[in-house]
This record gives sequence, C-alpha cells and structure tokens, in this order.
Amino acid sequence: MTIAVGDKLPDVKLVKATDNGPDAVQSSEFFAGKKVALFSVPGAFTPTCSAKHLPGFVEKAGALKDKGIDEIACTSVNDAFVMGAWNKAAGSSDVTMLADGNGDFAKAVGLTMDGSGFGMGTRGQRYSMVVNDGVVEQLNVEAPGDFNVSSAEHMLGQL
Repeated sequence: MTIAVGDKLPDVKLVKATDNGPDAVQSSEFFAGKKVALFSVPGAFTPTCSAKHLPGFVEKAGALKDKGIDEIACTSVNDAFVMGAWNKAAGSSDVTMLADGNGDFAKAVGLTMDGSGFGMGTRGQRYSMVVNDGVVEQLNVEAPGDFNVSSAEHMLGQL
C-alpha cells in the first residue's frame, strides 16, 4: 500500500549522514514536532538527481523555510557514506541526508521501483512530500522517468 496524504509515516530506522559519520535515527523521532520537506531520489550521483533534484532544494532552501519548512531532507536507497559524499559534493548544510540503505523506508511507504535494468536493484521512487509532525500533508510522486511534481519549485507552489 502506498502512503497517502493524511497518513502517519511508518517508524523505521534511517541513517543520517553527518560530519561525524553515520547516525542511526528512527523516522518517528526525526519527523516529530517539525515540518519537513522530504524528497526521495533513485540514487545519489545519478544524472537527474544531481543535475536538478538536489540542486533545486539547495537553491530554494531559504524560500522553503520562509514558507514554514523547519527542515529539508533527502532520502535514497544508498548508504550514509554515499549520501554524505553526495551532500559534500553537490549539497548544502540546509539539506539533511537520510540514507535508506536497505530500502526499509521506501518499502514501508510503498514507493519502491525496480532499477535492475540499470544495475541498481530495488530503489525508492522519485517523489517529494511535506511531513508535519510525522503526518503526510502533501505527496508528489513522479511518473517513471519524469521530473516535475517532486521539484522544490512545485513544493513551493503548494505551501
């Protein structure tokens, strides 16, 4: 079952990429008491993710925070070391990287995709959501191969 607007996020372990290394965090704790702009990419360092998705949220971080977003987070079925390296290479301290190395979060929210044709295995779909105190307020899932509704620009229009 795919998560929907009004649903509470499932409680699974994610790994936050920090300057001091990986830091395990439960999703229920991470999303508690704040409004989070969460976006998911199929893979760190992949073309659309690196050229458009992450840069859009980096560029629009101030505008998103001006509209009431407390934290911006990116998740991907990658390990925390890869997510941390990607953030250092192309991100910003305004974006928290949440590694979903085993795909547990992607599976729990029902938003996986089969990337085996590209040698990537099961990954998280491209999407964005606004999560308020653990509850989904907005959900924007892309059609396969598209990049439109999960962008920072689209989210700004929803806030």
